[in-house]
Amino acid sequence: MAFTNQVINLKVNLFSPPVVTKAALVYCEGNFAGLDGKTAHGLVRFCEAFKIKAVIDSQLAGNDAGLLLDGISNGIPIVADLATALALKGPPVTTFIYGMAPATGLYGDADRRALLAAMAAGLDLVSGMREFLNEDPEFAAAAAQHNVSIRDVRRPPDLKDLHLFNGSIATASCVRIAVLGTDGAIGKRTTATLLVQALNESGIHAVLVCTGQTGLIQGGRYGIPLDAIPSQFCSGEVEAAVVGAYRSEKPAVIVIEGQGALSHPAYLSSSFILRGSQPQAVVLQHAPARRQLSDFPFIPMPTPASEIKLIESFASTRVIGLTLNHEGMDDAEVSAAIALYSAELAIPVTDAVSRAPAALVAMVLRAFPELCTPANPKP
Repeated sequence: MAFTNQVINLKVNLFSPPVVTKAALVYCEGNFAGLDGKTAHGLVRFCEAFKIKAVIDSQLAGNDAGLLLDGISNGIPIVADLATALALKGPPVTTFIYGMAPATGLYGDADRRALLAAMAAGLDLVSGMREFLNEDPEFAAAAAQHNVSIRDVRRPPDLKDLHLFNGSIATASCVRIAVLGTDGAIGKRTTATLLVQALNESGIHAVLVCTGQTGLIQGGRYGIPLDAIPSQFCSGEVEAAVVGAYRSEKPAVIVIEGQGALSHPAYLSSSFILRGSQPQAVVLQHAPARRQLSDFPFIPMPTPASEIKLIESFASTRVIGLTLNHEGMDDAEVSAAIALYSAELAIPVTDAVSRAPAALVAMVLRAFPELCTPANPKP
């Protein structure tokens, strides 16, 4: 998984206002090296709400999480079990985060035992799974016995609090950019986070709207667990999140995290994001070395060209750039892919993680020259 020459740097506060962070462990047994560990990946790269003290995965114990994931040490150790994690020096741990995102959204028996053991150790639980632990009698009883809390991040709002689409997105008079992809678990959230960071660091006020559980666990101020919302309300919930972000901060740019892919036969989330947020632009994320859809190996990956055609046919928007996920590629292969897709698609192409953030800013300024300032002249 490691990739050298990284420039990833998720230090900017994307999720203001700042909060006092609690120390947390991320449970990712047997999956930190795989696609289903994407929640853990996001948390060790950036987390505003918690200070991540360790990752639990016995298959990779002894490694540094950042070094394994991105080629840069971040001081977060991977340990074999809960006892080892609790024995680490530093501030006491208060929270146990379930760091996996299997397609089923269901816990295995080993997961349940690990979660109950964490509660018995006095740790609060945070999970983005589709099974709600607060509704499980065994977990509810354990929470009461050990005086700990359970946060089911994917629990949707009550029906009375859900929003239907109402057209208020027209009042969010800023640039809106959706980061979509050609597959699930392809890096859309990481690219969206880095894009917001790059814009803010360049002096362009940008805000992130999260649409998945990981961003909300990280501390996302604006957003919803989109795939947990009844379909009738999905577009309205996206609209409400974007409008809420605009009214609260009046940013120049709102970046909306994508989910799945518009072409994906199993996920419709991208359609709701396009309808609800009505972005003027899309940045498309693609993994050149991936040959089949991540959870559906019998379905070949779409090409960026086919996905761009579908997106621009489905919605009144334009794809302004392509960002690459460098899984399975070395640095020379990434450079070759950037050159190839730039020539083929005639749009800017970069890797948000391994290339300079200025490329992301230039991508946006090329499409929206009205955002240019003396500090950020037109590319």
